[in-house]
Amino acid sequence: MGKVTATAEKTLTANPGKVVAALSDYTGVRSRMLTEHFSEYEVREGGQGEGTVVHWRLAATSKRVRDCLVSVSVPGEHTLVERDANSSMVTTWTVAPEGTGSRVRVETTWDGAGGVGGFFERRFAPAGLRRIYEGQLAKLEAQLS
Repeated sequence: MGKVTATAEKTLTANPGKVVAALSDYTGVRSRMLTEHFSEYEVREGGQGEGTVVHWRLAATSKRVRDCLVSVSVPGEHTLVERDANSSMVTTWTVAPEGTGSRVRVETTWDGAGGVGGFFERRFAPAGLRRIYEGQLAKLEAQLS
């Protein structure tokens, strides 16, 4: 076993404050950022940043579906952390100023499986999750335009 990490980044024209506000909006913008990989999306508590609890099912592949119950924390002005109560998965959204806009980075880590299955997970899961996040970042960009 070992940590598995998937990341994606995108530069947006919107300022960091606007991007963080959009990412913190789980009842609005975030629900519109979902790709076809997500289902059963439901805000269970809150809906704006810190203290929000949201549920979704993530189908990374047709055979790899995770039931996620995510709690949101905001450890810094430009950072959101989503911790899944059903697994070791932690996703961190970080927004940094870049030129007149922002650079958004999403990084997810989790404890990978051991053995042969773990080898394949470490080899293929990060690329698959990165593609899902790239789709979400494209939708975020469209929401901010």
